[in-house]
Parts: sequence; structure tokens; C-alpha cells
Amino acid sequence: MTLRIAMVGAGGVGGMCAGHMVRNGENVTFIDPWPDHVDKMNKTGLELRGVTEAEAYNVKVKAIHITEVQNTLKEGPFDIAFISTKSYDTIWATSLISPYLSELGFVVSLQNGLNEERVASVVGPERTLGCIASGIGVELEEPAHIQRNVPIRGNTYPVFRVGELHGRITKRAEQVAQLMSYTDGSKVTDNLWGERWSKLCINSSHNGLAACTGLNGNGMAINEDARDAQIKICGETSRIAEALGYVLENRKSTEPQQWIAAAAGDKKALQEVEDFLIEETKSRGEGQRPSMGQDMAKGRKTEIGEMNGYVCEKAADVGLAAPYNAKMVDLVRRCERGALKPTPSNVVDY
Repeated sequence: MTLRIAMVGAGGVGGMCAGHMVRNGENVTFIDPWPDHVDKMNKTGLELRGVTEAEAYNVKVKAIHITEVQNTLKEGPFDIAFISTKSYDTIWATSLISPYLSELGFVVSLQNGLNEERVASVVGPERTLGCIASGIGVELEEPAHIQRNVPIRGNTYPVFRVGELHGRITKRAEQVAQLMSYTDGSKVTDNLWGERWSKLCINSSHNGLAACTGLNGNGMAINEDARDAQIKICGETSRIAEALGYVLENRKSTEPQQWIAAAAGDKKALQEVEDFLIEETKSRGEGQRPSMGQDMAKGRKTEIGEMNGYVCEKAADVGLAAPYNAKMVDLVRRCERGALKPTPSNVVDY
């Protein structure tokens, strides 16, 4: 029997993943709050683009406005609902789709940040899974047009990591990993929380930085001040995660302890992670911008509270300070209010 799948939030990540599911024969309903995006997807299809011509597709999809969700009852309940909204929209998005789940239906958080507990507060932990997207590099550039700015990794790197809250390997987690593999490499993890914090180490050091400097992914690695800020924030977040008891995953060829040591001033570790950041620019398109950089450029609310702000909150739980994360929260908030203009000079002497 064909699964009925809902993608709540069909922006860059959600739209890209749902589009590839449809390309592979899955029955997916796109649910999105941006009317122009929904209307154009229905009219002309969803345009998916990558770094090569072979990654260009036009996909005919079924998209509905959030006001039309009740009409889906005619086709039956959803077996899987992905939430791919901003973190601050998690509760209402989960509440929107929860009445339309099948008896064994469940919800997957396909988001930045740690939102599984928010999802579980609505549908219960037994109906909640998480999926981390690491290094996907996508942007909804205009209605019905999604651009990916990094190469497909395939079997060389698991871009998607799917896990249960309890850490067991289940058939439904494997099922979700299969769905994600239509877009890029995927795996099932028994370390969802460690994976989430590992991604938060990256998000906390990249997203806010892009928002308050105006730099893209490569620019943040090349600019010395921005690179210094990245390393300090990543090391601080890694140290806090370990203090909380999470087992962090390696960041490709680098280990958590390297970032912690680099942030503390260890010269050897600092050189290693700087070399890593520069090397990463060779496989990243110039159009790649972290999501908060996209939000700031478009005048939207950012997820700074759910990323760097969250790190500060959790640090306080174990009696630690998080000055680098706190400074980033302040910078981004000021940029959001218009009190500060995004520029690399904001992170001089970070």
C-alpha cells in the first residue's frame, strides 16, 4: 500500500526532499503557508536545481494552503507527516497536521534546532522521530524554485540522519531513511540527540554569523574575523554539549575535541580547524547561504533564539557560561531590529 505523506513547510529543505520523493513515485502532499509558492507549484510544477545540469528537474506536485488541510480527509489520513518549518513554528505546524494522522501515523522533525520535544508535546513521544539534514545547502529562491548549492554526496556521506527519541533502530526509522535517500545519502542513527547537538554546533557557529555579517558560506570561512568567531562558537557549543552528557559526532574529518581546543587557543588544533574550513570552500557553491543569512536578507524573523539562545539556556542548566553564543544572540537581535547593519565588521575581535 502506498504511503500518504505530508510535508508541512515546503521551503528549501522540505520542498527539495518532498520533490525528490514525488520523483520516485511517493504520494506527497505539500502544505505551505506562502500562498504564492503553493499557487505556482500547482500551476507550473516545482523547479529543483543543483550544481550540475543533471540535477535540474521540474516536478508536478500536489500543493495546498494551510487553510485547505481539512480537505485532505477525502483522501484518507497521512501515514507520515514531516515538519520542515522554522523552529518557532513547530507547535502550530504539528497541531495543524496531528488530527489528520492515521492510527499508526507519526511525525518527523526535518528542521534545524532541537524540536522533537516540541513535536512530542503535541503528538506524544511514541509518534515522534527526528531527521537531521547536514550539509544540504538549499534555498527557496522564489516561488516554486529551489536551488541546491553543494554537490550530491550519495554513499560517501550521510546528509540525512534519522532517529527515534529512544535510540532504537526501528523499521519506521529505516522507512524514513529510505525516503530521504531519494535526495541524498541517509542513515538511521541510534544517537539522535548527539547528532542534533552535533548539527547545533555547526548551526550556532554559521547561521547567526551569516545573519549579522551578510557573508555567505565561503565568505565566512575566508574572512579571518568571521572564521575566528565560527571557531569560538563551535568550540563553546561543543563543550556545553559534552557537559550535558551528549556524545557528539565527528564533523567530517574533525573531532569535537579539536574545536574545543581551538576555541581555547591551542595553536595546533586552531590550524587544523582553520585548514578544514578553508578546504570546505572548494566543494561549496558561491550561492550557498545559511538559512539565517537568507532570513535576514529577506527581512524575516530568524531562529537565533532556537539556536544560539537555546545553547545559552542549556549552558545555564549545568552552570556554564556561553559568552560567544550570547554575543551572537545580541548581534542578530540588533540586526533584526534594524539597530545594526549586517556587516563583517560586527565580528571584529570576537
